[in-house]
Amino acid sequence: MKMFVLISLCFFCLSLYRVSSEIPDRGLYHASLPPRGWNSYDSFCWTISEEEFLQSAEIISQRLRPHRYEYVVVDYLWYRRKVEGAYVDSLGFDVIDEWGRMIPDPDRWPSSRGGKGFTEVAKKVHAMGLKFGIHVMRGISTQAFNANAPILDSLKGGVYEESGRQWRAKDIGIKERACVWMPHGFMSVNTKLGAGRAFLRSLYRQYAGWGLNMTAYIGDDLDIDEISFVSEVLKGLDRPILYSLSPGTSVTPAMAKEVSGLVNMYRISGDDWDSWGDVVSHFNVTRDFSTANMIGAKGLQGKSWPDLDMLPLGWLTDQGLNVGPHRWCKLSFDEQRTQMTLWAIAKSPLMFGGDVRKLDDFTYSLITNPIALEINSFSSNNMEFPYVTGRKVTNKKSRVISPNLSKVETSDTRILGLTTCKDSKANGWSTEALDQDLEQICWKENLGNRFEKPFCYYKRKPLLASDEETIYEQQYQGKLHLLAGERMEFCLNASPNRKLTSKESKRGSLSPCKRDANQMWELNTSGALVNSYSGLCAIANSVEANVDSGGIRSWIATGRRGLIYLKHSWC
Repeated sequence: MKMFVLISLCFFCLSLYRVSSEIPDRGLYHASLPPRGWNSYDSFCWTISEEEFLQSAEIISQRLRPHRYEYVVVDYLWYRRKVEGAYVDSLGFDVIDEWGRMIPDPDRWPSSRGGKGFTEVAKKVHAMGLKFGIHVMRGISTQAFNANAPILDSLKGGVYEESGRQWRAKDIGIKERACVWMPHGFMSVNTKLGAGRAFLRSLYRQYAGWGLNMTAYIGDDLDIDEISFVSEVLKGLDRPILYSLSPGTSVTPAMAKEVSGLVNMYRISGDDWDSWGDVVSHFNVTRDFSTANMIGAKGLQGKSWPDLDMLPLGWLTDQGLNVGPHRWCKLSFDEQRTQMTLWAIAKSPLMFGGDVRKLDDFTYSLITNPIALEINSFSSNNMEFPYVTGRKVTNKKSRVISPNLSKVETSDTRILGLTTCKDSKANGWSTEALDQDLEQICWKENLGNRFEKPFCYYKRKPLLASDEETIYEQQYQGKLHLLAGERMEFCLNASPNRKLTSKESKRGSLSPCKRDANQMWELNTSGALVNSYSGLCAIANSVEANVDSGGIRSWIATGRRGLIYLKHSWC
């Protein structure tokens, strides 16, 4: 006998059909389920202290750990002194050791004094039955580079030596590849050098020595060489460390296939904040990753999970402020329910971002909803279900949602994305002359309609002052600036900055033209448009957009006992 149960929560509903009682046999290995926990950023930005963190961990242990919220994570800049003049992209306020490695600010993290790092904090977190994590920037800090700190050989001890000499930070840092959204703070490491690899090895062996269970790598581009090497280092450690990436809005399923096997979770969106526009923007990107079978794919010593970012619910701060929590979430209750349900049915890692010291009843009941957590952990075949349409009938007393099953009509549009240059689909660009002085680079491959207007950028050589021509002639040989219009002021970046909100990122990756590798492109003979900073290739993705859906977006998944979950929401 089939049983039908309907659970209605205003903006969304979950429909359950019991069809089987079999429970699949799931092996226990690293990140076998979507990770779940708490991250400090949404409530404290970067300014959290040891006292505030441990207070939060204690509450999480008591109230959320029974619901498998097990990771407590300090977001970035735990090494920055909280003093006047210190902000996200400031230089000279960080605490580093003699080897150029970031260590906790002792004023905010007093137990770190004496070279202990996060050892004492990790011990206290583990005693609470929780796991401890931190966010780290990719590469090496500008502060360590400027100090020309020696590189530690963590395998032999002492300064790294090769080819008869000792190696230092200026030998391995790549100034031309500064962090896109923190250009004064960090730069890439040359992983082709033994010294570069030694530096990264010393970082992660130090993190393991502190007792970490999770490390999140932050960088707007995917430095596949650094990620690959760090993944190998983590495999060789005597303790499992969950490896997370935060590349943000530049990630596509094609790119993710190259890194998903090296990590356990990776961001597929820009920073999510408490606006309805941010929530809605996640529907399409989540659909694309589910269609590409990336949910629960093979990862580092286990599985990997596309990550929709923290849940900005409850008591929060504002993005980019140097202050702690001071306001409530701006989403309505219905909007918060929709967000939690999408994160759950898309099997995103669930990282709560609100201040747990002020956890209200509504937020607590939402993030511990047993059906949502069951779906997040144990459902399968999760995908968008484009066969639900509906209509709204609104009067003063009620709103009626009447779903019916019929395929939603779609239209085709194109957006610029980035992919690995190994992707054959990237070879779709060609040059088109407009006149003798002006040319465009256009995407002409796989156009749905031969009369469709090509996707184009104006091209020009980088502008250099006369005294710079000789210096930069070789560096910029064959490189191009790409502009969206005839106004030669704004150039295409490799990807939107990670810290952009969904509304900001819709304006695209254009910023005032300058001589950054992030804005330098090269069209090769195969038709691939390669970015000089990331080494990734541009691609014009075809995206199906709902035309007449009545504002309904739906997802479907199979439960572990044969339940069929159907979730639909008005967007």
